[in-house]
Amino acid sequence: MYRAGIDVGGTNTDAVLLRGREVVLGIKTATTRDVTSGVLDALSRVLREADVAPSALGAVMIGTTHFTNAVIERRELSRVGVLRLCLPSSADIPPFSGWPADLVETLNPLVRLTAGGHEFDGREISPLDVASIRRFAEECAQANIDHIAISGVFSPLAPGQEERAAQLVRERLPHAHITLSSSLGNLGLLERENATILNAALVDLGGRISRAFSDALRATGVSAPFFLTQNDGTLIAAERIADYPILTVASGPTNSMRGAAFLSGQADAIVVDIGGTTSDVGMLQKGFPRMAGVAVELGGVRTNFRMPDVHCIGLGGGSLVDTSACAIGPRSVGYQLYEKALVFGGDTLTASDIAVAAGIAGFGDRQRVAHLGAEDVRACTQRMHEMVAAAVDRMRISDTPVPVLLVGGGSVLLDGDVDGLPTLRPPSFNVANAVGAAIAQIGCEIDHVYRLEEMGREDAIADAQARCRKKVIEEGGVPESIDTLNVEETPLAYLPGKATRIRVKMVGDLRL
Repeated sequence: MYRAGIDVGGTNTDAVLLRGREVVLGIKTATTRDVTSGVLDALSRVLREADVAPSALGAVMIGTTHFTNAVIERRELSRVGVLRLCLPSSADIPPFSGWPADLVETLNPLVRLTAGGHEFDGREISPLDVASIRRFAEECAQANIDHIAISGVFSPLAPGQEERAAQLVRERLPHAHITLSSSLGNLGLLERENATILNAALVDLGGRISRAFSDALRATGVSAPFFLTQNDGTLIAAERIADYPILTVASGPTNSMRGAAFLSGQADAIVVDIGGTTSDVGMLQKGFPRMAGVAVELGGVRTNFRMPDVHCIGLGGGSLVDTSACAIGPRSVGYQLYEKALVFGGDTLTASDIAVAAGIAGFGDRQRVAHLGAEDVRACTQRMHEMVAAAVDRMRISDTPVPVLLVGGGSVLLDGDVDGLPTLRPPSFNVANAVGAAIAQIGCEIDHVYRLEEMGREDAIADAQARCRKKVIEEGGVPESIDTLNVEETPLAYLPGKATRIRVKMVGDLRL
C-alpha cells in the first residue's frame, strides 16, 4: 500500500509516493495562490506519472502553509472572545499586550477578565465568578462571536476552572467553538494565552480547509484518510484540524528535517533546507527536530507551544540579487521564479541565476546569464556560502563535528562543504519535505504532576509511559512500532509530597 506526502512551500508544492521505505516518485509543482488547487494538482500528477490508482493509497499526509499565511497576511481570521480567569491578580498586563496593532484590529476581540486562576502550588487564587462568565457569554452572543479563547493562571496544572468556564459559556452559546489554554501551551500565562487566541481565530479556517481537502480528495478518487503534519513532526487527523489548527503552523521546516533524517539515515545532524524564498536551518536529535526552549513568535505574537528550533534566513532560489552590493535577499520572486528568473526568460536577477552562471546548477538557459561578470558571480556565490555557514554555526551547541544535510530544491545554490563540516545531499533531497510528511508518525505527550511520596519515581515514570502508549494506540499508532522519544522530570520544590512534573513523548507508525 502507498502513502502520499505533500508539502506546500512559498515557491513549490512537492509530492511523493512511498511504498514501505521506498520513494517511488517525487515531483515539484509551482505553489498556487489559493494553495489547495496546487496540492490537488501535485497529488494528481504524482499518481498519474507513477501509474498508481487512487484506490491504492493507504493515507495522504499534507504539510500546508494555510494557517501560517492566514496569521502573517492577517486574513481569514475569526473575531474572538477572550476570557482570562485571574482576578484579583494578573490584570496589569492585559490580553493582546505586545501584539501588532493591525492583527488586533483584524481580530476585533471582545476581552474580559474575571475571578479565578491558581497559585503556583495549585491553590485557587479565587473561585470562579459564575455571574461574570455568564455576562461574558451574553456579550459574545449579542456581538455574534462564537470563537472563544479561555485562559487561566497556572491552568495546565489545574484545568478544572477552564473546563467549568467553558460549560458556562456553552449554556448560552451551545454551538461556540471554545479553545482552552490548558490544552495547548505550557506554563507561562501570556504566551499560552496568545497561542489560545490565535488557535480560536483559526478554527473556522481549519474547518473549511479540512472540508476542502476532503471533498477534493474524494473527487480525485482517493478514499484513504488524510492527515496534516504538526510542528513536532507527528500527525493530526483530519477531523481534529478544526480544533487545533495552530499545531500545524511550523510543519514545513519539521517535514524537511524529518525527511532529511529518513533519506540520509542520519539521526543527529544539522539540516539546511533551502527553498525558493527562505532557508531553514535546524538540528536533528534522534531523527526529530530539536524543540525551541524559549517563546516563539508567529506573525509578531509570542507563543510557547512546542515549536521546532529553526533559524530562518532570507536565502532561496528566488532571492533577489544586487551584484553591486553583493546583497542577496531577503526579498524573493517566490512562486514566480519560473517566470521572472533570467535563466527562465524573465528579467529579474535571482540567486538561481547566480548558481547557473557559476556552473553549480544546470537548469534553465545558461546563455541568458552569460553577461554576468565572473567576479560578481564569484562574490555572490561566496556570500551565499557565508549566509548558510553563519546560520549553521548559530545552531550548533558544541564544537563536535556533525554532518550537514542539504535538502530542498534551492540546495543546488551551494557546492562543497558548509562551515567546514562534512556536507551531503541525500537521495531525493529536492523533495525531502514531502518525504517527511509521508513518513510522519502518530505522536502523543503526557504531562502530569506526580507526588513521589505516594508513588515511587520508577512507578510514576512507568505510569506516564503506559498512559502515553495507550494514547498513541488510540490515535492509530501500531503498538509494535511505538518508541519513547524523551522523558523529562522537573521537581516542583514549592509543592508538597515531593511533587515532580513528568513529561513523556512517544511516537508510533500510523496503522494504514
